[in-house]
Amino acid sequence: MPTKNRFFTTLFFFLFLSYNLPAKAFLPFGNDDMPTLAPMLEKATPAVVNIATTTRVAGNQLLLDPFFQRFFEVPKQEENHSLGSGVILDADNGYIVTNNHVIDGADQIQITLSDGRKFKAKLIGRDKKADIAVIQIKADKLTALGFADSDKLRVGDFAVAIGNPYGLGQTVTSGIISALDRSGLGIEDYESFIQTDASINPGNSGGALIDLKGRLIGINTAILGPNGSNIGIGFAIPANVVKHLMKQLIQYGRIIRGHLGVAIQDLSPALAQALDVPHNQGAVVTEVFSGSDAEKAGLKTGDVIIAINKSKITNAAKLVNKIGLIPVGEKMTIDIIRKGKQKRLYATISKPKQQQLDGAKLSWLLQGATFVNAADYQNNTTGVAVQQVLPGSTAYQSGLRDGDIIFALNRYKIRNLKELTTLFKQFNGTITLRFIRQNQIYQLVLK
Repeated sequence: MPTKNRFFTTLFFFLFLSYNLPAKAFLPFGNDDMPTLAPMLEKATPAVVNIATTTRVAGNQLLLDPFFQRFFEVPKQEENHSLGSGVILDADNGYIVTNNHVIDGADQIQITLSDGRKFKAKLIGRDKKADIAVIQIKADKLTALGFADSDKLRVGDFAVAIGNPYGLGQTVTSGIISALDRSGLGIEDYESFIQTDASINPGNSGGALIDLKGRLIGINTAILGPNGSNIGIGFAIPANVVKHLMKQLIQYGRIIRGHLGVAIQDLSPALAQALDVPHNQGAVVTEVFSGSDAEKAGLKTGDVIIAINKSKITNAAKLVNKIGLIPVGEKMTIDIIRKGKQKRLYATISKPKQQQLDGAKLSWLLQGATFVNAADYQNNTTGVAVQQVLPGSTAYQSGLRDGDIIFALNRYKIRNLKELTTLFKQFNGTITLRFIRQNQIYQLVLK
C-alpha cells in the first residue's frame, strides 16, 4: 500500500475510534500501524473453553427384546455427544459458567482449554429457567475473565464473541450491541437478553461476549435464524445477571427465587385511560397478597408498576422477568403511578415458602433427590418436579435428573407431593415412575 494511502487509512480508523470510544478504549496498533484486537484477545481467549458432553440414553426398545438379544449383540445404552463453550470466571477455584442446555442431562463433561489440556468437569449447580450452569475443574494456571458492568452497556458499544462454533475450535467474531433488555422471545422462562450482531452459531452457546477491554459483558445463549444459522441476531445473558446467578449456584447448587407477592396484568388502553397513565408502559397490580413483600413495601391494588431498579417495565411479562432475576435478600426500587402521581417504593425480596420432599423419605433409591410441587417449579404444570439431584447420588445413578416432571406412579396419575407420598406408601414392591424430560416421556423402575 502506498505510504500516503496507508496514512489516510490509519487516520480514518483513529478518528472513527476516537469519535465512538472513550479515551481509554482506543484499540492498540499492530506492527503495521493498523488497529488490532489481538493484544486484548491474547489475554481473554484462554478464559474461554470448549465443552464436550456425553449422555447415555436407553437403546432401541424393540432391539432390546430378548429375541433380538439372543441373536444380535445390541447395546442396552447409546451415547449422545454434543459440543458447546464455557467461560472461566474463577481461576483459583476452577469455576466455569456455561448454558444449562449445553450440559443438560450429561453423564460426562469434558473441558478442553485453549492450551490443549483436557479435564473432566464436575457439575456444581444449574438453573433451567435462566439457562445458566456452573461446572468446576481441578487445574492450575487458569485464566479468568473479569466482569464488566452490563447495566452500563449502550446500543452501539462494540462487542466480541468467543466460542466453539460447529466444533471447529476457538473462534472470535466481532460486532456491536444491537439492543438491550430483550424479553418475550420464548427462549427461556426469564429473559433479559443483550442482542448482538457479532456472529454466534451452534457451539457458541455458553461462550463469552466481551468488551474491548476483555471483560465479560454476557454469556452467549441463543440465535434467531433459519435452520439455526446466523443472520446477525444473537442473544447473551447479561454479565450482572450471570454474576448473581453464579453466586447462588455455587452456594446452594440451585437458584432460590423470591416472589414479590402481587397479581398483575398488562395495561390495556382502556385501563390505562381509567388509571390516567400512558397505555404503553407498566403493569397494573390487581391484587396484593397479605403478608407479602409487596404489602410491606406499600403496594396497593390499582398501582401501575413502571420500573424495577430504574429499569423500565412495559408489560406484565417483563415485570415477572425482572423479579425472577433478582436474588433473594436483595433490595430493589419499585417506581409506580398511583392516582396519576409517580412514586418510588422500596422492597426486599424474601425466600418463598416452598414445600419440599427429601427423596430418601420415599426410597433409598431416591436418596440425593429433592422434590417440589411442579406448580412451584414451573408455571401451569401439574405433577412433582425434581428440583435437584446431587451428582453421584443414588437418585442420580437411578436415572433422575434436575427438572424431570413426574406425572404418574404405577399408572396412577400424580398431581402433587401429597399424592406421590401416599402412593409410595401403598406399594411395597416394584414402583414405576413416569416422567417428562425435554418434552419426552421416560420411565424409571425402582425395585
